[in-house]
Amino acid sequence: MAGLDVMVVGQVARDLVLLVDEVPDAGGSAPVRRRREMLGGKGANQAVGLAQLGATVGLLGVVGDDEVTDRLLAQARADGIDVDPVVRRPGTPTGLIVDVVDAEGHWRYLEDLPGATLLGVDDVTRSADALRAARAVLVQLQQPVPAALTAARAARRADGLVVLDGAPGVHPGADELLAVADVLRADAQEAGLLTGDAPRDADAGLAAARTLRRRGPSVVAVEVAGAGNAFAWPDGELFVPLSETPTVDSTGAGDAFVAALTLGLLRHEPHERVARYAVAAAGATVGHPGGRPALTRRAITEQLDRIPAG
Repeated sequence: MAGLDVMVVGQVARDLVLLVDEVPDAGGSAPVRRRREMLGGKGANQAVGLAQLGATVGLLGVVGDDEVTDRLLAQARADGIDVDPVVRRPGTPTGLIVDVVDAEGHWRYLEDLPGATLLGVDDVTRSADALRAARAVLVQLQQPVPAALTAARAARRADGLVVLDGAPGVHPGADELLAVADVLRADAQEAGLLTGDAPRDADAGLAAARTLRRRGPSVVAVEVAGAGNAFAWPDGELFVPLSETPTVDSTGAGDAFVAALTLGLLRHEPHERVARYAVAAAGATVGHPGGRPALTRRAITEQLDRIPAG
């Protein structure tokens, strides 16, 4: 476990992706044009993206004790992910996410994510040594705030980079969670929850990023839906438009974004470069169905060339 670049704290699930021409009305049916089954969930997708980008990465999440679990964990190991911290919860089915995508790239999720597939404080505490040993801890805020805060505190005490993905919601520990974070990534909806209004253009995105920086994080990235991403850091800010890429399925774009953002900052690359690289990683994910990233060097380079000048 020693020497990991990043420990990802987040969701692990079985992803079932169904491509259809159109979603039928009630009482109707539609043929499935393509079907994919894979390791998924936001935490696992982020860990896969980090591994593809060259990081050594571990994963802390919860799976069940059903027959699906062994296949998912075997896939994660094949992806180069250390899954020793993953919690296997007896009597719990592994989470399932069904992603139905129509011909226009619109998705609909059907989720079976029992409460027992979420991390508890005790789960995180048992992995405290692994969290402290990692150079960065990426906490995905679909997990309960107490568990997320426990992970962030462990990383902070060891001077690790603390990256938050999402919005902590209304909870007594939310302010502390933001205060201990080095980096915060929020999509448009999450930014709205944190600031009171989802940003609708570049200026609003930059304003939201500046506002959120005042709550603790040194680096903030905020999505402006359909337009791009706003970044703010101690001595600068930047808005990066989306790459000009046809979208098959936007699932997983944010996870690839966060993976690239985390690794770029961990490597102390210039903020402007990190920002464009994160947007390119997201663009490299929307051209195929499902959230599993495919972050090859060629894919990233092609996407960088497709990002319009800011």
